[in-house]
Amino acid sequence: MKKKYLSLVFLLMFCVSMVLPVCAAGSSRLDDNADYLTDSEETALLSKLNEISTRQGMDVVVVTIPALYGNDITAFADDYYDENGYLPDGILLLVSDYDREWAISTTGYCITAFTDAGLDYMANQFADLLSAGEYSAAFDTYAELCDEFISQAKTGRPYDVGSLPRGTFNVGKTLLISLGIGLFAALIVTGVMRSKLKTVRAQTAASEYVKSGSMKVTERRDMFLYRQVRRQKRESSSSGGSSTHRSSSGRSHGGSRGSF
Repeated sequence: MKKKYLSLVFLLMFCVSMVLPVCAAGSSRLDDNADYLTDSEETALLSKLNEISTRQGMDVVVVTIPALYGNDITAFADDYYDENGYLPDGILLLVSDYDREWAISTTGYCITAFTDAGLDYMANQFADLLSAGEYSAAFDTYAELCDEFISQAKTGRPYDVGSLPRGTFNVGKTLLISLGIGLFAALIVTGVMRSKLKTVRAQTAASEYVKSGSMKVTERRDMFLYRQVRRQKRESSSSGGSSTHRSSSGRSHGGSRGSF
């Protein structure tokens, strides 16, 4: 009887030990201390983070806090990842409500998967959503991009300078197109106006516009009007990749940070 009792105890302990790590790993991938999300949004996001993390074999984490209380957000994100039992490879998004700051911390293989250029691209996708208070949409976007970036990195060609996902908003190109359309419209309008002034012709000298004998020059002076300076952008020696730093535990991390 005693043997049977001990067997049941050991079986129960074994079952508990199998269940607890799963629950801990699942809950630890989402820690909404700033209370941004509703219960249903938390459930949906946690499910997404768990699925991506399990399938990709690395942790994808979201953490929100009420305030930094004087701490540096990058150091906070790095230490949070290091001290909470995550996998050696992973990425964490930390958002501070009061400070209106966010930071991403990467480690292990995720340093390779998420280059500096790639992280800038990601921030451009979710930062505006944070600013608008669309927190659930921002975190969903972050999770989906993490999945995409990790999958791309596993092909041997992580997203980087010159190879970012298609569909990015090119401000320079859009501005040039807008200027081109405006210039074309202006040429049409001025062309029509000029055609109506057939009797008016430009003169070769300013004296043609002055009535004879009406102006007498008594003094001549050279006056400096302006200087034209041409500046050439100095190209960076960087060819992409990820910059890294050390956390307080000495672990290597990549990442980025910003405000919203």
